[in-house]
Amino acid sequence: MKKAVIQSGNKQYIVTEGMELDVFHLGDEKTASFEPLMVIDGEKVSIGTPTVDGSKVSAEVTSPLLKGEKVTAIRYKAKKRVKKVRGHRQQFSRIKITKIA
Repeated sequence: MKKAVIQSGNKQYIVTEGMELDVFHLGDEKTASFEPLMVIDGEKVSIGTPTVDGSKVSAEVTSPLLKGEKVTAIRYKAKKRVKKVRGHRQQFSRIKITKIA
């Protein structure tokens, strides 16, 4: 079974063919390709400096825009009547790995 380590949005993921995962928002693209940092093929391991030459991981975007759970940041100072509440929902895309070549 082939595995690869890819980087997307300053995060690294270990992926196999047919795997689905959520990465940072990729825009309106239908397909995506990544240069692997490491490829594992059975007993053979190829480590790149920084990427493995001649290798490519192809993926198709199944859901282009999803939103994560809301994260609330609160700033509060006692006895000063200061209270600030901010919320944020991170956008991400769901991809399915189609081929590790």
